[in-house]
Amino acid sequence: MTSFYLSKPYQPPRAPKNLPLNVPWALFGGISPDQFMKQYWHKKPLLVRGAIPAFVLSSQQGESLASPISPQELAAFAQDEMVESRLVKSKPWSFDTGPFSKKAIPAIEKANWTLLLQGMEAHHPAAAHILSWFRFIPDARLDDLMISIAGIGGGVGPHFDSYDVFLIQMSGRRQWKISEQKDLSLSPNLPLKILKNFKPEKDWVLEPGDMLYLPPHVAHDGIALDSGCQTWSVGFRSPSFKELLQEGLWRLAESLEDIPGLENKFADPKQGATERAEQLPNELIKQIELKLKELKLNQVDQFLPGITAYLSEPKQQAFFDGPSAPLNPKAFAKRLASHELVCSPQTRVLSLRKQVFCNGENMTQHQTPEIVRAWQTLSANKSLKTQKLGNINASSLYEAYLAGWLIFEG
Repeated sequence: MTSFYLSKPYQPPRAPKNLPLNVPWALFGGISPDQFMKQYWHKKPLLVRGAIPAFVLSSQQGESLASPISPQELAAFAQDEMVESRLVKSKPWSFDTGPFSKKAIPAIEKANWTLLLQGMEAHHPAAAHILSWFRFIPDARLDDLMISIAGIGGGVGPHFDSYDVFLIQMSGRRQWKISEQKDLSLSPNLPLKILKNFKPEKDWVLEPGDMLYLPPHVAHDGIALDSGCQTWSVGFRSPSFKELLQEGLWRLAESLEDIPGLENKFADPKQGATERAEQLPNELIKQIELKLKELKLNQVDQFLPGITAYLSEPKQQAFFDGPSAPLNPKAFAKRLASHELVCSPQTRVLSLRKQVFCNGENMTQHQTPEIVRAWQTLSANKSLKTQKLGNINASSLYEAYLAGWLIFEG
C-alpha cells in the first residue's frame, strides 16, 4: 500500500493535431487506427497488453507509475456538485448519486464499493489528454471519459452497454470476464441493470497500462483486485434514430420562423363543390406538397443542421463562466496573435461541411469569411492562433469568448 502512494503519477500526453492513422500504435497492440476500425470497431473485442507503454517501461526500470489523478483528488471531485458521480456498493447491491459528503465515500481499504465519476475530461487535463487519443473516431460519436475507483471486490455487476467502450486500467488490477451471449435479460428488483444469466466465456486480469475494447452488447463484469483500483472508460454516444429525427425536426421547425413567405395564408380559389366535406381537401394537400418541395424539406440536407446542432450541445451538467476581466475586441484580436484560443473543456464543437456548430448554436451563420475560417480551424484543431482577423466586434467568435465557451490557454 505504501508504494501505491509513493509511486510517480503518469502524465498522459495530448495527442498531436494530425493523428497518424495508417501506422502501428502501441495503444492497439501494434496495429494502426485504420486496421482497428476495419477489424474490431463495432465487431469484436480487443485486449491490448501494455497499451500505455510508459507503465511497462517504468516497471522494467524498477519504478512504479500511479494514476494521473490520486484517490484523494477523485474523492474531492465526488463532493463537487459540478461533477456527475455515483456510488455503487455490493453485498447487498445499492446505488446512490452525488455529490457526496466526505464521510459517505468509503475508505480505500474497505471492500465491495465503486465510485464512478462521469465526464472527467471537463474537470482534469489528464482525462482530456487521454480522450484526445481517440479523435480518429468522429467527435459526434465521442461522449466522455468516466473514471471508476474501487475497493477490493468493487464492481457494478455483470452488464452490457449499448455503445462502444475502451476500458483503460490506470491503477491496480481488475479482473474482466466477458461474454458475447445473446441472453441479455436483466435481474428484477435490483437498483442496477445487472444481467440475470451471465455466462462468462473469457477471463483476463488487466494490469496498469492495459486496455480492453468492447463493442456494444458484449456482456462484461469487472471486479477490482486491489484497493484503489482505477479504470478509465472512454465511452461513445449512440443516439437512436428517433432521437436524431425528433431533434432535427424540432430545429427545422424553428428555422421556418425566418421565412417571411410562410406567413401567407392558405387560399383555395380553385376549390370546387365537394360531396366529401369530411376529407382533407386535395387543394390543401397539393399546396403543402408544393411548399415542401420549394423549401426542400424532402431532402436530408435540411435536417442535418438541426441534427448537428443537437449533437454539439454540451452535457446538462456543463457550466460556463465568462472571463472575470474580459478583453475588449481590439485586445482580444491582439491576444489571438500570440496565444492559443481553445475550447473550454465542457464545450462541444462539430462541423457540417463548412458550417460550424458550438454548444448547439450555428457559429458561422451571417459571419465574415475570416470568422468562418477561424471557426473551421477551431473545430478541426480545438485551438486557434491567428493574426488574420479584422474587426471581430460582435462576431460569434468574440461572443463565444465572452460566454466562456472559448478560453485562452494558460
